[in-house]
Amino acid sequence: MKVRMNYRAANPEAFQAMMELAKSTGKKLDPVLEELVKIRVSQLNGCAFCVDMHAKDLMKLGDYMEHIFLLPVWKEAPVFTESQRAALNFTEHAARIADSGMPEEVYREALRHYGEQGLIDLLMAVNTIGAWNRIAITTGMFPGCLG
Repeated sequence: MKVRMNYRAANPEAFQAMMELAKSTGKKLDPVLEELVKIRVSQLNGCAFCVDMHAKDLMKLGDYMEHIFLLPVWKEAPVFTESQRAALNFTEHAARIADSGMPEEVYREALRHYGEQGLIDLLMAVNTIGAWNRIAITTGMFPGCLG
């Protein structure tokens, strides 16, 4: 396999802007939750590069292999906390906003767990990883392509 383009070299300013956005989002989220969100959005968008990267990042935070394996079926997996479930439900609706919008009960449950600032951090994390997914998929990135 070969990547289609080196987007970093093609437009370094855009790459730097994405890096700055990534640094500014999710700062107040629990690092485990942030990685779960990044993995789940990447799964929904079909981005193998990002799933691989963020699963590895999550494993650096501890033994979360069971979380990674069960993330696609989080609704049926007791390993996730109530607050993680609220965040994952919010994440799925935000990532698939065109499908069903953001149901009021999903929004309210996430708001109850995270407050307004936490909810915006969560939403920005969803948006940022979604943008990275689109970059990686469009430019043909795959696990291991960076070396």
